[in-house]
This record gives sequence, structure tokens and C-alpha cells, in this order.
Amino acid sequence: MEKGYIQVYTGKGKGKTTASIGLSVRAAGAGFKVLIAQFMKQGDYSEIKALERFSDLITVRQFGAGGWVKGKPSDKEKARAREGYALLKEALSGSDYDVVVIEEGNLAVKYGLITLEEMLGLMEMKPEGTELIITGRYAHEEVMARADLVSQIEPVKHYFADQGVKARVGIEK
Repeated sequence: MEKGYIQVYTGKGKGKTTASIGLSVRAAGAGFKVLIAQFMKQGDYSEIKALERFSDLITVRQFGAGGWVKGKPSDKEKARAREGYALLKEALSGSDYDVVVIEEGNLAVKYGLITLEEMLGLMEMKPEGTELIITGRYAHEEVMARADLVSQIEPVKHYFADQGVKARVGIEK
């Protein structure tokens, strides 16, 4: 890729992860190497199983500690996030990946798993030919200001809140 951009998918609506996974599959279809670093998540989600089929081009690494951060992060959550941050620094300082996805990166900043300065540093170190995607609610204003594309995904109607529907395998998880 000659020129890569920085994309941010944020907001309270459903579809941020789905958009980044779709972009990753599209990139793999073009022969691009993709790294998806998932903050906050740990487990065998359906998208992980599907992406295993593209393991020659898409690498998925999870840096959650088994649940969503609630309040102040635990030492285990902080340690896992440090591992994710180190991997991202390594990935963005080299040319191994054409696309790098920092999934739930905005939440990682909000909850102090990585600092705003660290996220801005990752954005700065992005190689010219690498596409960088940052997902998650609560994108910081500075992150959005430095991005080339920001999609704000907001719910208009949602069966979670409106009908009490739980996350379904293959659709939301």
C-alpha cells in the first residue's frame, strides 16, 4: 500500500468491531497482512474462529483478562494491556503488517490501560504504507483530530436495550 490512513470507529452503536473485521477480510483478500490486537477481549468469539481461516494473512492477538474492565483496572488487566501495547509498538515500527487494528483501543485509553500519549505515539509511528484502525466507544478528541477518517456509530434502535435481547453467538459474539 502506497499510503495508509488512520481510521477511527467509535460511538455507542453496534458495528465497530464488525466494520474492522470486514475491512481486515477485505485487506486479506487483496493479499495484505493484517494484525488485529484486541484490548478488553479474551475468549473464543465467533469472529476469531472465522479469522483462523485466514491465518496466513490475519493475525489476531487478545490482550483482555477475561472480562470487561469495570472501574479501575486490575493488575492482571494492566499487565495484559502492556503486552498489547508492546506488540503494537513492535508491529508499527516494522513493515510486517499492511493493516493494524487496535480493537477497543479507545476503551483502553478511557480506562487507563494505555495512556492517551501512548495511543497518540502509536498513531505517530504508523508507517506511511500502513492502514491503522482504532475501534471502541469514547474516542478521545485528540485521537479523532489526528485520524483521517472517523465514523461515529450511534444506535437509533437496538434490541439489546429495547427488547432485552442478549448477545447471540454468530451475531454479536
